[in-house]
Parts: sequence; C-alpha cells; structure tokens
Amino acid sequence: MRAPSDAAQGDTVTAGVIGLGMIGGGVARNIAAAGLPLTVYDIRHDAADRLTGVAAPLGSPADVARASDVVLISVVDAKQVREVLAGEHGLLGAGRRGLVVLLLSTVALSAVREFAALCAGHGATLLDAGVTQAGDGKLVSMIGGPAEVVDRVRPVLDAFSKAVVHCGPVGSGMVTKIARNVVTYASWAVVREATSMAVRAGVDPERLIEVLDKAVTGGTSPLFLLRDHLDAEGVIRRQAAYIDALAQKDLAAAQELGREIDLATPVVDTVRPRMSAVLEGDYEGSV
Repeated sequence: MRAPSDAAQGDTVTAGVIGLGMIGGGVARNIAAAGLPLTVYDIRHDAADRLTGVAAPLGSPADVARASDVVLISVVDAKQVREVLAGEHGLLGAGRRGLVVLLLSTVALSAVREFAALCAGHGATLLDAGVTQAGDGKLVSMIGGPAEVVDRVRPVLDAFSKAVVHCGPVGSGMVTKIARNVVTYASWAVVREATSMAVRAGVDPERLIEVLDKAVTGGTSPLFLLRDHLDAEGVIRRQAAYIDALAQKDLAAAQELGREIDLATPVVDTVRPRMSAVLEGDYEGSV
C-alpha cells in the first residue's frame, strides 16, 4: 500500500468517510460519483445501501485510515469525533503517518485544537471543515489548516463542494461556520419575533412576506451591513448617528407595540441599546 505522501506527487487521492448520515452520506455519494477511490465506515452496517456507488462499510475507522490519504469525519459531536480518532480501532491507531483528517462535524474551537494536537501526535494533519448546504447536493466548505495540505486534498474537496473557502490556519474554518450559524439562528429569532408581533397585532403574515419580498432596499439582507463596512465608500458608519436616531425611534415603537399586545420582544430589547455599536462596528471589546 502506498504512503499518503505519494498523493502530493500527482497520484489519485484516496478518500474515506466516517459517518454516513445526512452530510456524510451525501459527501460519500459525491466522492464516489467523481470517480475517486473511496472507503467508508458507519456503526450501521446498512448505512451505504442507498448511496449510489458507495461500497459497504469497512469494519472500523482504522480500516478506513489504512486505505486512505484523507479521512473525512462526519459524526454528531466532539465525543464521537474523539472515539473515531482515538478509541478502540480508531483511525489514528492505523499508524498512517502523513494521513489528512478532514473534520466536517461542527464542534467547539477548543475541541478542534484538541483534535489537531491529537492528530499531530500521530503524524497526521487535521483540517477543520465547517460545511453548509449549497443546493444540488453540494456543500460550501469552510476550511482551516495549512494551504499546502488543503491543496493536496483539493480533488476530494471539489468532489462534494460547490465552493471551497480556505479561511486560514486550523480552527478558522470552524470559527467561520460558527459565525455563519449565529447569522442563521439570530435571523430566525428576528423573523419569529417580527412575525409574532404582526400576527398578534392583527396583520396577516402573508402581508409581511409580501413587503419583505418586494422591498428594494438591501437593508434586510444579513450581508448588507458587512459588505457596507468593508466598502471604503460605505455609508453606514459615516451616517451612524443619523441611522441610530431612526433606529431608536423605530425600535421604541416596536417595544411600545409589544407592551400593547402583551408580547415579549427580547430581540428588540437586546438590539436597541446596542444599535450604535452595530452601526459603528464596535464589537471588538470584551464582554
């Protein structure tokens, strides 16, 4: 069996996937469809039965590691990642120096650092890969780790990714994913609070949808503020005082409406006193 380092010299990269759930299963199917050599493992012996082109799981993570240049881990949490890496028959026990471990599971940054050190102690390199759905069965992959290692496994990344974004050193992919999740869940909370306010005040939520859909301003886009702040000609910071005055008036009206209809407004209550900092981009201080 050839050494993993041979892959950097132009050989086909061999891949392994551990965990064939919603994300891992799709990743494995795309890698197989790209024609790359693939082995898989899952605690469910029938996990690959409905994955076109994917062979039956091997007996252990170590077996997958022995057959792979890069092993992708897609399990539920840090405890399961730890077991896959270093448990009985874990992949690091296979002794494949030069192995690349691609972590797809969303875990805390401290866990990423722990796993990177654990891999390094066994002659392997960890890349953290925050992923999110991009449609058509593909993912946006946010990668943290050495650029030369990312380049080495690029054929595997490209097989299942609509876009591959190298975010920086190890851990930066997970930081990007966590930040992206904050945007997602906070947006959901905002929409739920606004919709509840409209409904309780007697407005059909379809009218709110119509307004948001038809409005031409980019102000409701989660990217609007970020792009404007990165633009040297951006207007938000330069007009922060004026915009904050409008926001204070509008958010005060939302709080008054909430009291009138007996609706808690925790999002509005949190945002209003911080609005100036939002507009100025002054979120660097410690909490």
